[in-house]
Amino acid sequence: MSKIEEVKVLVETGKSKKVAAAVQEALDAGDKVADILEAMIASMGVVGDKFSAGEIFVPEMLIAAKAMSKGVEVLKPLMAGEGSNSLGTCIIGTVAGDLHDIGKNLVSMMIESAGFDMVDLGVDVPAEKFVTAVKENEHVVLVACSGLLTTTMPALKEAVQTIKSALPEMKVMVGGAPVTPEYAEEIGADGYAPDAGSAAVKAKELVASI
Repeated sequence: MSKIEEVKVLVETGKSKKVAAAVQEALDAGDKVADILEAMIASMGVVGDKFSAGEIFVPEMLIAAKAMSKGVEVLKPLMAGEGSNSLGTCIIGTVAGDLHDIGKNLVSMMIESAGFDMVDLGVDVPAEKFVTAVKENEHVVLVACSGLLTTTMPALKEAVQTIKSALPEMKVMVGGAPVTPEYAEEIGADGYAPDAGSAAVKAKELVASI
């Protein structure tokens, strides 16, 4: 098994104590930072698929995410050195009235590992706060809004519309258990992601089109 394959398996199985060493071994063997990162993102995609299919649950998902973050820690200094400068800043938060943060934290970690600087506003974030955060931070290219409750869907709509009316050019992405691609389109969001792995891919897609 190649070193990259080993990293993938370790992330997928949540072996956080072994991931950093395996990432370092992959680097020593000449694997590129970007390739190792892609492999870990792919692993989290697999984990996300298993989670969506009900094969694993939130604890396993978090364990895999923790393993990935240990791997990313090894790569971070090199990511800066490789001239793979940041894709920009992404503001993320769970909308007003919703206190769920596990999904949001996973998405934040995945988007960060894809090359963004993250500003996490936490949970129960009023629509206006997203706008303020965009204005207070530099190089913001994306806002990600999360909603996990059916009852907070209107808050998600308000957040997207408030951001869009104040900052028409800003890319806005939404996600969460009750959110569908159709609903995302209906409320004016630029993108939707069903899970953390695809959120990272969608984030890169959206800013590539700017």
